[in-house]
Amino acid sequence: MTEIVRNQWYVAAYGHEVGRELLARTICDEPLVFYRAEDGAVVALADRCIHRRYPLSESRLVEGDRIVCGYHGFTYDRTGACVAVPAQQRIPRSARVASYPVVEQDSFIWVWIGDREYADAAAIPRAPWLTRDGWTTICGLETIQGRHALLMDNLMDLSHETYLHGGYIGTPEVAETPITTEVDEAAGVVRVSRHIDDAECPPFYANSTGLTGRITRWQDIEFAPPCLYRLHSRVAPQGHYPPEGYVPGAGAAADPGAFHTEIVYALTPETEHSVHDFWAVARDFATDDQQVTDFLYTSNHTVVMQDVVALNLVEQVIAEEERVGGTYQELSINIDTGALAARRLIANLARTEASRT
Repeated sequence: MTEIVRNQWYVAAYGHEVGRELLARTICDEPLVFYRAEDGAVVALADRCIHRRYPLSESRLVEGDRIVCGYHGFTYDRTGACVAVPAQQRIPRSARVASYPVVEQDSFIWVWIGDREYADAAAIPRAPWLTRDGWTTICGLETIQGRHALLMDNLMDLSHETYLHGGYIGTPEVAETPITTEVDEAAGVVRVSRHIDDAECPPFYANSTGLTGRITRWQDIEFAPPCLYRLHSRVAPQGHYPPEGYVPGAGAAADPGAFHTEIVYALTPETEHSVHDFWAVARDFATDDQQVTDFLYTSNHTVVMQDVVALNLVEQVIAEEERVGGTYQELSINIDTGALAARRLIANLARTEASRT
């Protein structure tokens, strides 16, 4: 199983979650508190007062972007510096909580947990469809009581759609169709593609697009470990293929006659044994149809919860095996090549991080 790599950007929240109310969230075993300053910028601080470890998220935000601890009144500015303590004028030099680099992009709030000197905002992968004109997006968040690697494996191998998500997004053809896997070492991206020429149209698409017959279905994954997963999903009437040179993700302007959804997941470790599962689905069809939006939200949330239940169970099994000191020889097959490649890239990131310490 893979480990938590700290010197990376992780999604901590959706932009709409962060306002003038204090938001608590644990990222990579670090309790953090988020809020939006008066100028609109997002602030991330350690969620523990330096005095007696009281959660700052259970405190209050006052005018001037300062948090007043709800236990003894220690007050912190947006940089994490303590600017007031009770019953004395002198503020101890060490009185501050950690602050963390934050970037707001593509509807996500990204945070850097590791060493600040390596926090390059230009390295954050993009998901522009989530806020792009001509697309409509639904989104949600579930926290899985299972390690990051389990969710990563789940998303990199979509053959499980046939069995776990039958009746929603899965059909027999998904598991029956071989995949191609490509690793872009320079970009740090794993690509997994499954192009199905003739498939049953699952309810997720039939009820949102109006397609009733057989379809041509493409699934093109791009995963930038450790956090951002993008699935370019294309469905069209059977036999309808995109123009030559079509790039997955280009949408209807480059591929008229097909229906495109951009399915985005952010995999953010909460702890070593739990992971935040941020999910979003953007579409370029029926963009103003609220019934389609409601249907896709309900359907995708159901699919996500099926994953949550399954991965919680797997984590329980693994934890029990680890508790009793058992050994398990994992068996991988062709459908696992994407997941194995992603694990390898994360191991490389971990080695690079270790070499810097």
